[in-house]
Amino acid sequence: MSKDLTQSGTAGAGGSSLSSELFHAGVYKANQGRIVRQLTALAVWVIVTLGCWRLYSFLPAAMGDSSLAARAIPAVLLAAGLWFGFRVVNWPRFADFLIAVEAEMNKVTWPSKDELIRASVVVIFTIFFLAITLFLFDVLWQAIFNFIGVTS
Repeated sequence: MSKDLTQSGTAGAGGSSLSSELFHAGVYKANQGRIVRQLTALAVWVIVTLGCWRLYSFLPAAMGDSSLAARAIPAVLLAAGLWFGFRVVNWPRFADFLIAVEAEMNKVTWPSKDELIRASVVVIFTIFFLAITLFLFDVLWQAIFNFIGVTS
């Protein structure tokens, strides 16, 4: 039955495909999950921008410095990528997921500064202790293997 609801479109806005959402300009549930959605869009935009910047620095050398296409291709891809970043965080399925992520993050009990410092010190000392222990085991086994003539 749920398959029929999804195919008929009565299952809600969450059943729409991303390709159909790319050509809408509306914002889905604008006041919910704003921080997570904005940070996700920003991350997508940074990745797209860095990719286009790298392409922009590579294409003129590959296609010839005076080629207009070498400069237009990264610009078109940048515009499309920025639009995609905006639309993907407003895709109902993904937006509902990000809204749920922000709701769960608001339920987290974050440690105080003193608890954070104490826990960090414990982790750092534990890592150093394990590193020294593994180093000593390595030295011990290397000495044993050298003594019995297994290694050169």
